[in-house]
Amino acid sequence: MQLRTLLSLLLVLPSSSFLAPAPVAPPSTSLSSSKDALASDAKKLNPLLGYFDPLQLTDAAFWGQPQEATIGWLRHAEIKHSRVAMAAFVGYCVQSNFVWPWPETMSGNPFPSTDLSPPEQWDALPLGAKVQILLFVGFLEFYSELTPGEGSEAGLTHYMKGGVPGKYPTFDAIPHWMPFNTLYDPFKYSKNMSEETKQKRLLAEINNGRLAMLGIFGFLSAQTIPGSVPLLADVVKPYSGEVMAPLAPQWHFGA
Repeated sequence: MQLRTLLSLLLVLPSSSFLAPAPVAPPSTSLSSSKDALASDAKKLNPLLGYFDPLQLTDAAFWGQPQEATIGWLRHAEIKHSRVAMAAFVGYCVQSNFVWPWPETMSGNPFPSTDLSPPEQWDALPLGAKVQILLFVGFLEFYSELTPGEGSEAGLTHYMKGGVPGKYPTFDAIPHWMPFNTLYDPFKYSKNMSEETKQKRLLAEINNGRLAMLGIFGFLSAQTIPGSVPLLADVVKPYSGEVMAPLAPQWHFGA
């Protein structure tokens, strides 16, 4: 992939999980997968609302697994989607307000540019660039689910088997040329951080992620459904494409 395209992707698809991952707790700090711990953390996250599970998902026993495994899956899913949303929200703001200094692409417009809204910038990417992004993100997802070294002293226990929800394995299990082996804190800035601070940051990440999920969908809703978000009516540009069909401009499935 050309450098121009690669750098553009960092702004065009901020929702990818590999972009600027939000902080994840080191091994000594974790979220328990018990229902009591879930209720306790809920009061810390939102003292007014507290524990709220109207669909009783924690008792659903996904795939016939015990309650702890189900809660681990739910907590991991929320943290992952929170990180995606935080990256997407920040990326949306950046690429809506700054002009990228690279020349025009298939769209005939400067790219990325404030002339194009973030969804339009994604549409302007060549199909090959989009496929590379999706394959790379798919690899990261596949690799994280493998939890390389699981069961060993240096390995990572799966989040449905008592592991830390949201924790991503290091890249020590595969050969690579990068000088860093982790997505979060590659420079080890947090190695001397107190346990109290780590726990506060972990809870802050969840709250920030929940707000970011509302924020990014607010942007997209305001673009695609006029009047759906009155406060953003004159802030974001209308978009007539399909945000839920990322390959639609080039690939057409069915009639």
